[in-house]
Amino acid sequence: MIQEVKAVIARSQATLLADALGAVALMAILIVGLHLPNLT
Repeated sequence: MIQEVKAVIARSQATLLADALGAVALMAILIVGLHLPNLT
């Protein structure tokens, strides 16, 4: 199981950064969206 996970990570090394940036962007959008009602 652990070796399979390591193999998947090794194969998808190039897309991991893009996926991480996408996740961070989605979290930022969520946080900003939740705070917008408090700004008015």
